[in-house]
Amino acid sequence: MEWVKVLHLFGVIGWMAGVFYMPRLLVNIAEAHQAGEPTARLLGMAKRLFRFCSGLAVIGLAAGLDIWLGYAVDGAWLHWKLVFVVALVVYWAMTYIWLAQMMRGEYRHSSIFFRVYNEFSLLTFVPILIFAVTKLP
Repeated sequence: MEWVKVLHLFGVIGWMAGVFYMPRLLVNIAEAHQAGEPTARLLGMAKRLFRFCSGLAVIGLAAGLDIWLGYAVDGAWLHWKLVFVVALVVYWAMTYIWLAQMMRGEYRHSSIFFRVYNEFSLLTFVPILIFAVTKLP
């Protein structure tokens, strides 16, 4: 089980790097577009980062699922943690939707929107850490 935990932490840490950085790239893309600057390089960076971190997310989520189901980890703390994990997955999916829109040339949100959006990743991740470490319901 210890190696599965290592895989889980490896995947989650890598994914979270992307979760925290992708909205910042969206801010930069929106600002470049608004200023009339080229966005192709930033869009390419964002696309590659999203793809790489999504792979790490799969590793982290698969290992977490193995820990949960394979080792019968249970408790109210886990259910609450999973609520926030699902919220983080939805957050990541929304990031992809907005990136895909930008790649099609559709700029529907301002850089200010993405600055505010960026804060939700931390507000979602902190409870996950609290539940995982303290095991409190």
